[in-house]
Amino acid sequence: MNGKYHTHISSRHKWYELHLKEVWQYRDLIVLFTKRTFTLTYKQTVLGPAWIFLNPLISSIIYAFVFGGIAGIGTEGVPQILFYLSSNAIWIFFSTCVTKNATTFTANANVFGKVYFPRLTIPLSNALAAVIQFFVQMILVIVFLVYYVATGAVHPNWAAFLLIPFVLLHLGMLGLGCGIIISSLTTKYRDLAILVTFGVQLWMYITPIVYPISQLENEFARALLMINPVTAPVEVFRYAILGQGTIMPGYIILSALLTVVLVIVGVMIFNKVEKTFMDTV
Repeated sequence: MNGKYHTHISSRHKWYELHLKEVWQYRDLIVLFTKRTFTLTYKQTVLGPAWIFLNPLISSIIYAFVFGGIAGIGTEGVPQILFYLSSNAIWIFFSTCVTKNATTFTANANVFGKVYFPRLTIPLSNALAAVIQFFVQMILVIVFLVYYVATGAVHPNWAAFLLIPFVLLHLGMLGLGCGIIISSLTTKYRDLAILVTFGVQLWMYITPIVYPISQLENEFARALLMINPVTAPVEVFRYAILGQGTIMPGYIILSALLTVVLVIVGVMIFNKVEKTFMDTV
């Protein structure tokens, strides 16, 4: 029987091999895993996919009450509900990429132990499922955006909308890299799996999600915040959607370089761990 691809399975390969060509050959499997991940997320829930809208909407209302009302944190003249909805959309996308991929080995051990396929297809499908969720959530953002644009309360940078796909690619790769590194480490150190949720929540508060970076008057504190690799792409996204944002090319380049390093290192560690993880999971 002649197959289209010939796969030689071996535990012997160089540490720097990424096997991306093999992953591309299994692109159909990535599509199937993406559909499975997106479907199972809301399967057997009372409201089903409605949670895609309810989750950011409820969170945004709470943020508007706590941070905008009680704490009195401004939103640069942007209506609070729109500010928090757009911030939630981009943050949920990134955090989903991290948390879903952080359990790649432990959550899929039963499948990995039965049949061979490039293990990296699972993290990639998780990232693609997060992209779908993001675009669904953006429907709600666009509804509010159209209203506030019509009333003159918001002036988006329409030309900058072309940058949004690059922001998604940037944050998707960053979340993928962080997630697979954590997943690789949790095969031996299970404590990390417990800390992931807490760590991601803490990460949100050191990223300008519930507040604009302009609220920081201390230049040193602002510089530290910009070193956070998530900050620069979030500000680009906010600049496009809301017409407000701090664009610093130097920090964008720094974030992009760090993202590339994390992805490459993450894939290398991931490929190394996949050979022996069944002995420890």
